[in-house]
Amino acid sequence: MQKILIADDEPHIRLLLEQTLEELEDAGVELLTADNGQTALETIRREKPGLVFLDVMMPRMNGFDVCNSIKNEAPVEGVYIVMLTAKGQEFDKKKGVEVGCDLYMTKPFDPDEVRDKAFAVLGLKR
Repeated sequence: MQKILIADDEPHIRLLLEQTLEELEDAGVELLTADNGQTALETIRREKPGLVFLDVMMPRMNGFDVCNSIKNEAPVEGVYIVMLTAKGQEFDKKKGVEVGCDLYMTKPFDPDEVRDKAFAVLGLKR
């Protein structure tokens, strides 16, 4: 079963992303959530989701550190990481690329764009 992890410390953002991606559940995708960076890292290592929507500013461990750990320090193969954050400065985007994120999206985000990216990354037809 394919999996998507939504990692964000804001409950309303997690809920919005779950609602945006619920169509993928109909295609057999399991949606997982984490409300802090440490839990996100542990979930990625344990569940190996194909796609992660990762906030930058989270308690216990920030998204940059989670991404760096997954992509560089102790790589987990086949995980596509989308940094989804309010931090839209060029410096932040550059840091996202440096730690290995596959895509950097800023909030507020377009739900259709998020849904389309999820279908594309997981290779699913609508």
